[in-house]
Amino acid sequence: MNIVVCVKYVPDATADRQFESDNTVDRVGVDGLLSELDEYAVEQALQIKEKREGDEVTVTALCVGPEKAADAVRKALQMGADAGVHVLDDAIAGSDAVATSLVLAKAVEKVGSVDLVVCGMASTDGVMSVVPAMMAERLGLPQVTLASVVETQGDQVRIKRDGDTATEVIGGTLPLVLSVTDQTGEARYPSFKGIMAAKKKPMETYSLGDLGVDADQVGLSVAWTEVQETTARPPRTAGEIVTDEDGSGATALTEFLASKKFI
Repeated sequence: MNIVVCVKYVPDATADRQFESDNTVDRVGVDGLLSELDEYAVEQALQIKEKREGDEVTVTALCVGPEKAADAVRKALQMGADAGVHVLDDAIAGSDAVATSLVLAKAVEKVGSVDLVVCGMASTDGVMSVVPAMMAERLGLPQVTLASVVETQGDQVRIKRDGDTATEVIGGTLPLVLSVTDQTGEARYPSFKGIMAAKKKPMETYSLGDLGVDADQVGLSVAWTEVQETTARPPRTAGEIVTDEDGSGATALTEFLASKKFI
């Protein structure tokens, strides 16, 4: 059984995030890491492998991004994935979800006969949640998405999806595309043994040419959406202290909140 888990390299939320001159996110000049929501996808892929004890199961971590995005693949390998694939090509910069789904789908096909593709519920930088569905369409596979609970038996996959008013139970037959939420269970931490073992695990790097994708199919120039303008976050200022000496504190506080349109 071959499982591909898609992971994304995103800017660290605690770092000083910036934009490039073309208003795309700076993914090179800032610290980055494996998207936290994709750690749940890696965890579920590894749990499926562990439940199929005796079967030959391979988990491959797949990432599209700049050179530093290889760190996201390495983190997945440290967690327990067996192999890694990094799609690296300057032409991909600025791609939207449509183009990203194309590159991912072609990379999955390049990996070979894949039984299951696992994704996180969304990226922590884009937060669109549409790439798994788009990828399933391109691959011609059914999709069971936004799972809070995942159950597998043989070639059957059943999930629970929590909505605003009800919980849905959805089933599918492999091969298929699965996405999971942060409610599926805490992702494991890489052990020292896992960190050392990851250094010997295979990781391939593909270009667009390797995938048969033309450069004019990806990138900012063909994106369906574009950020027109960005404004830097204003620096934090000292707070205002409201002193209540004559009983007017409540009034002063109310007036302050109203001036900031909080009430």
